Amino acid sequence: MLFASYSQILFRNNTMKNKTSPSYSNLVKMRALSIVIAALFITLNSNAQDLTVAQMQEKAAELLSQSKPVEALPWLEKIVAAQPNDMNNQFYYAFCLIAKATQANDAAERKQLRIRARNAFLKSKELGKPASEVDGFIQGIQADGSDPGEFSDNPESNAATEAGEKAFTSGKLDEALEHYKRALALDPKNYHAALFAGDMYLKKDDYSNAEIWYQKAIAIDPFKETAHRYSATPLMKQKKYDQALDRYIEAWIVEPYNKFSVRGMLQWGEATNTKLAHPKIDVPKITVGADGKTNSTVNINPLADDGSMAWMMYVTTRELWRKEKFAKTYPKEKEYRHSLAEEAEALREVVNGTKTFKAKKLNEQIGLIAKLDKEGLLESYILMAIPDNGIAEDHAAFVRSNREKMRQYVKKYVVGGGK
Repeated sequence: MLFASYSQILFRNNTMKNKTSPSYSNLVKMRALSIVIAALFITLNSNAQDLTVAQMQEKAAELLSQSKPVEALPWLEKIVAAQPNDMNNQFYYAFCLIAKATQANDAAERKQLRIRARNAFLKSKELGKPASEVDGFIQGIQADGSDPGEFSDNPESNAATEAGEKAFTSGKLDEALEHYKRALALDPKNYHAALFAGDMYLKKDDYSNAEIWYQKAIAIDPFKETAHRYSATPLMKQKKYDQALDRYIEAWIVEPYNKFSVRGMLQWGEATNTKLAHPKIDVPKITVGADGKTNSTVNINPLADDGSMAWMMYVTTRELWRKEKFAKTYPKEKEYRHSLAEEAEALREVVNGTKTFKAKKLNEQIGLIAKLDKEGLLESYILMAIPDNGIAEDHAAFVRSNREKMRQYVKKYVVGGGK
């Protein structure tokens, strides 16, 4: 199975300018969390024997549902003080600290608030919050609490976007919307201004206008996953699951290594009771020891007549690329890396090798590789199902010229089970 278990909370993410990828704006994620947090938070840790904490939770949930995380912060501080060892209390506390940092004018205060937020996220993880749910937030805050990158290179547009964020965290949605619209007018390439405007309409349940503004963001940068994913939310609310799936798939194929785009697929799968899984292919693991020798985890039954001995061709091909072919294929790259081209060739050589070993009945997994290759989907499978850091470097170029193939792969194999 491809996916680990994720929470149902909706998160927002964004790669900010002037930050290394992956980098996530936690305030951006906090906005979507506030949409659903009230219903979730009020159920957390409520204890009939501790009405005081339960009442504080109810008050915090009410404020969060009104997009007033700064006002909710004092209640979260009291809740965390009363129940410091609850992972969810720490998790929501961190969001409110981020919102407070957004409103702070003093740089030193903003840093301290972000450091506290990061520590609260770390505490939540230490107490048991799954890494899949919290790591992106931890990574999105610099250890020293420094300010994130800007929304726009245009100073006026950036200032208008930041003003919108401050208005939003104060629960002033109409004011925030006007700031975002002004920011986009000042800089038509301000992705987040369009994205955030869509969110304001979503909070008003104005789905048609939300769609318009999400599409503006998508037009600005179709290779960011966020607007694709957020545009699925109104469709899910209206139970337009087929249309929503297309949006989630688009988000996933443009940023397949982003935990939040994966989460979108999971949400759809759980809502529609659809099992999502990559094809099962046990590709050998290749490592290189300190002595420079290759080690592999090829498990082969020499007595089998299904062509499985051809997996040896995988190891041989990978070794050839490491020693010679990578340098010839990528002369501008100084160091070897495991590339998409190498992996695809190695898998194709396994299929070709079954002829040498005269398979009577083709091994099921090798047959699946052959099928993927014949359909032109082998590279899509590699990028989506079995990437490593080296292969991932080839994704951006591949998706720009093979987007439809990646869509086909996800629809047919991950969603459709290969049918």
